[in-house]
Amino acid sequence: MNDVRRVSPRPLARFYAFCLVAAVLTGPLSGCNEAPAGPSGPPPAPTVGVATPVVRQIVEWDRYQGRLQAVQEVDVRAKVSGYLREIHFTDGQIVEEGDLLFVIDPRPFESEVARAEAAVQDAEAGRERAVAEVAQAKAGVRQSEASFELARTQQARTARLSRQGAVPDADTDVRESELKQAEADVEASQAAVALAEAAVKVAEAQIATAKSNLRTANIQLGYTRIAAPIGGRVSEHTVSVGNLVEAGGAVPLTTIVSEDPIHVVIEANEREFLKYMRLGRSGERPSSRVAKNPVLLGLLDEEGFPHEGHMDFVDNAVDQATGTMRGRAILPNGDGVLTPGLFARVRLPGSAPYEATLIPDAAVGIDQTQDFVYVVADGPPEEADTESAPDGAVWIERRPVTLGPEALGLRVVRDGLEPDDRIVVSGLQSLRPGMAVVPEEATIEADETSALPTEYEPWPEERWLSAGGEGLRESRRQPDAAD
Repeated sequence: MNDVRRVSPRPLARFYAFCLVAAVLTGPLSGCNEAPAGPSGPPPAPTVGVATPVVRQIVEWDRYQGRLQAVQEVDVRAKVSGYLREIHFTDGQIVEEGDLLFVIDPRPFESEVARAEAAVQDAEAGRERAVAEVAQAKAGVRQSEASFELARTQQARTARLSRQGAVPDADTDVRESELKQAEADVEASQAAVALAEAAVKVAEAQIATAKSNLRTANIQLGYTRIAAPIGGRVSEHTVSVGNLVEAGGAVPLTTIVSEDPIHVVIEANEREFLKYMRLGRSGERPSSRVAKNPVLLGLLDEEGFPHEGHMDFVDNAVDQATGTMRGRAILPNGDGVLTPGLFARVRLPGSAPYEATLIPDAAVGIDQTQDFVYVVADGPPEEADTESAPDGAVWIERRPVTLGPEALGLRVVRDGLEPDDRIVVSGLQSLRPGMAVVPEEATIEADETSALPTEYEPWPEERWLSAGGEGLRESRRQPDAAD
């Protein structure tokens, strides 16, 4: 099976020599019966499809990959420490603002409220005592003033009688001493009034302090009932009933994200940002800083762009790490399909509506330096063999073009073509500049059912979406005059 026979080269050489002689001998004989071959003619002119470009009004919708973000996201944490007593929601459900979520054991806080209420009552009673002391002190003032008047009258009478020699000098000294004593009593009673009034102020301050403590106690008691600060979808609970909850703990009890409306965040590179800035300054397209330019959005599994919103924020600086400018749009999300964290296909108007020249991608040739199309020339080139060209043939020339984005299923030609030019749209594979071709009329069809609109307007103010979590509502924000 592995036996390979080795063939000697000598028989093979004899065989090749025999074949050579046979060819020499038979060649002339066979040639006698055949006509001599004439020169080969030019290849026939190829048939190609020729059409004029489509001219339509379009808007260039720039493509972005966006990330959906909740307008509001809140970590729910306890404001007081205590044992968790109740959970009033199902993980993942929709909650409204103000809905009860958790209850912390309120009994220690109820006791503190009762103590604070008793302190308020005690302070109020102290104030009443101080007010009564003020009244008593004022009565003492009136009594001491009456005694002072009597002492002054008696002193004056005694002094008059003393000058007449009717009373001894000792009586005069007594009356003067009594007058001074009465005067001192008046001053003392007045000081007692001031002291009592100060006691009233102290009591009032104690009442204010006690009431403040009571309000604090009531607030602390209120914190034992944890309600939803916003409406939205709640996450799972992270603490079970019976566990000790720390005020302001590192781990939130749960998280709530709003659903309607919702944000989508996009990032434009420096070239795109500069384009938008130039368009805004020239007035061709308003800046998204001052106008609510529309935004179209589609999820990865959706056809087209069924969701529409508007721009509501452009950052104030280009990120030096990524070289991008962050922008944000806001969209209604009444059905909750748009979920925070999802990627989305986003379209943003990158131009004003304008008349564009459109051709199919199949009509575009590409070499190492540029894009080009074949255009029907006005006539044959000077070196063309017009006599051998078939009837109805035309000559083509190569035309470099500058292409833009896709629109209506076709390709935008920014420069290089005129609307009345006739271009080759099929059969490009064997063409070269200056060839004669047989044209076959074709038609370029635009996709009039394209998902992208051919015109747009910024959203009017009455339709602006608010980031306050209330869905559609009127916003009174003044435009940013800096852009």
